[in-house]
Amino acid sequence: MATAKKKSNIPAEKFELYEKLIQSIPKIERKGAVHPYTSVNGHMFTYLDQTGTLGIRLPEKELDVFLKKYKTPLFESYGVVKKGWATVPAKLLEDTKALKKYLEISYEHTKTLKPK
Repeated sequence: MATAKKKSNIPAEKFELYEKLIQSIPKIERKGAVHPYTSVNGHMFTYLDQTGTLGIRLPEKELDVFLKKYKTPLFESYGVVKKGWATVPAKLLEDTKALKKYLEISYEHTKTLKPK
């Protein structure tokens, strides 16, 4: 018996904004068909949940600044608050140029973590 292929429920416009962001830095590859994410050395550093909310991993200093500047909470996934991750406000997701800076910081920071 064939199993049904899982389908993403992410709003198309959010998915497209995420794709545009990831494509802004060619060395970063988007992974995951149903649950889009990026990772390096076995560590995820961005994740687009099924509501279209983006979470991004940031180093502690940058995380504190980001949370205050954008008045946003830590990222929560499946009811768990992810330490070191910020929720990207919807308005910021629409601003690829501004968000690209944080994606670069996230990628560089995650590369420094011990490979899994």
